[in-house]
Amino acid sequence: MSYAVIQTGGKQYKVKSGEILKIEKLPNSKPDTKIEFKEVIAYGDEKAIEIGAPTIQGAKVEANLIKNSKNRTILIFKKRRRQNSRRKNGHRQEYSMIKINKIFSKDGKILSEAEKVSKTSNKEVAEKKTSK
Repeated sequence: MSYAVIQTGGKQYKVKSGEILKIEKLPNSKPDTKIEFKEVIAYGDEKAIEIGAPTIQGAKVEANLIKNSKNRTILIFKKRRRQNSRRKNGHRQEYSMIKINKIFSKDGKILSEAEKVSKTSNKEVAEKKTSK
């Protein structure tokens, strides 16, 4: 199984094709759009790995944006004892949820690709279970 290490939003992520992950919110992006990450730091599999200095030119990772949303509220509560002073604040960090589709090498060759998910009806699933 091939993987890649990409950099986005000031963080690095080790990704595999077909994986769904939360990253920092991508600017000016709408759901169901394709996104390309060109800052690939490393890619490889169990046998070989290629590391960039600092990035690998020509390598890229393709992903689909699933949704943009906000995380749960984090409460920030500050209290100064015996001063009758306290402050309560909340923060919700925005994120983008993406699904990794393809990982390309520096030659433009596809290293790994996510499996296509076919939408099957409940009848087809039931027929498959009964036929076995």
